[in-house]
Amino acid sequence: MMNIMQSVTTSNSASAMAGRLRHVVFPNTSIHASFITGMESYQLHSSSGNEKCQSARNHSTMPLDYSSEAPSSSFNVSTMSTNDHQIVNCKERLQNCSETGHHPPNTSKRPIYVAATHQHVGKTTTCLALISGLQKRFPQSIGYLKPVGQQHVPVYSKSAGCNIRVDKDVTLIREHFKLKHLDYRYMSPVIIPPGYTRDYIDGKICRNTQLETIKNAYDQIANENEVVLCEGTGHCAVGSIVGASNAKVANMLGADMILIANGGLGSCFDELELNRALCQEHNVKVKGVIVNKVLPEKYDQTRDYISRALMQAWGIPLVGCVPDRPFLGCPALADLERLFQKKMISGSKHRFRHYTVQDINLVTTSLQQFLTNLREKPSRTLYLCHATRDDIIVGFLGEYDRRKRQQAIDGTAPSFEAALVICGREEKYKLSKDMMEMLQGLDDDVPVLIAPHTSHHTMEMIYNFTPKLNVHDTTRVNAAVNHYERYIDYDLLLKQTGNPIQSLQKNKLLTFAR
Repeated sequence: MMNIMQSVTTSNSASAMAGRLRHVVFPNTSIHASFITGMESYQLHSSSGNEKCQSARNHSTMPLDYSSEAPSSSFNVSTMSTNDHQIVNCKERLQNCSETGHHPPNTSKRPIYVAATHQHVGKTTTCLALISGLQKRFPQSIGYLKPVGQQHVPVYSKSAGCNIRVDKDVTLIREHFKLKHLDYRYMSPVIIPPGYTRDYIDGKICRNTQLETIKNAYDQIANENEVVLCEGTGHCAVGSIVGASNAKVANMLGADMILIANGGLGSCFDELELNRALCQEHNVKVKGVIVNKVLPEKYDQTRDYISRALMQAWGIPLVGCVPDRPFLGCPALADLERLFQKKMISGSKHRFRHYTVQDINLVTTSLQQFLTNLREKPSRTLYLCHATRDDIIVGFLGEYDRRKRQQAIDGTAPSFEAALVICGREEKYKLSKDMMEMLQGLDDDVPVLIAPHTSHHTMEMIYNFTPKLNVHDTTRVNAAVNHYERYIDYDLLLKQTGNPIQSLQKNKLLTFAR
């Protein structure tokens, strides 16, 4: 097998497909190679599936993204032209996959690995605050990566010279904090799209290939930054089925773990113990805990008891204790667009206007009563009505027009921040052509959105929905950072994880230290 690891030259037509997963058949052997042109890692396996996969490394790294659509054409090495310009250099070495996939940690610094106890506990929000605080202490020298991502977005990588897919949280962190010194190629090394798990179980993806990619991406970032924050995906066991759990990756990188949990005592501690046990199994030290979404009326009690419980049981300090702020969980109209997979009919300039669940009102009354409610309820109320209620839709538009005219005459009209969601199953109820044309002809001040579901199901979807932070919703992102940052002890975080302490007296923690 070693004889086949020479330089492989692709044709011009193959060059145009750079970045896509290829399947190469080596003549006179049973060996196949799947690789992505220009990428860090390659995957070799036998057609019988009995040989262990092996990986070859190149000097350049791009995120591994084995999607079910990725394999394109198969071509034989013996037919490749030797005169073409794109060369995939595979001569560095072959490295057999070990049983553990363990790599010696970078001992020059210890990365901070952040994982949650379960979904929706505020891990990404916490990471935003951590990056904000660390960036103030280490300007232009803070590194960040999300080793394994799931929900991804396309971005352009200048160094790669093409579009690549990265985890959506990576774009949020990089763009919000303007971390231009970090290369997208290394910030999101492994993406798990639909079909990835099946491909892994089928033997199409090599475990050590993905781990090697993560390790090399981390090294690239760590070599250029004083402190590196690694954001995990979900709880510590997420990724286990493909051999890349948070605990496994933290072990490989030699990282210390910070666990994020929801507020409380018994249930909070139980969830922390489950995740701590998995970290112990992988020889990863949990060096601190941050508790989020603590009920304000129980803040002092929770901070006191959970802090003592952590120290008594495990000798682990409470690094942060953050009181709940309901606004951070309030959906914006842009969130509802994604929830219903529909664009706003009008009022798109108000896409990032937020509404609390308490401000949702399902209209089942007469037009007269609706107009009374519209004038008496808080201006920022989200109204839902059925697609058959033309009277309610016209009444809503009429009230907006009335206030607009009154404001122009004497400036006394109250602000109009209400929005209307029109419900109804698409296959059964549709707005009339005239009504749709009227809505589409409105100016951009009246927020109207269609939900293709029953009124009851629409209400249920909104109530159960947990909005996620995104790079475009700067209002909520800034509010999250400002709220969380002052409840985290950064000096303790750095001390616990063996990183240099850079205190900022003017930003010194106040609330948490009392």
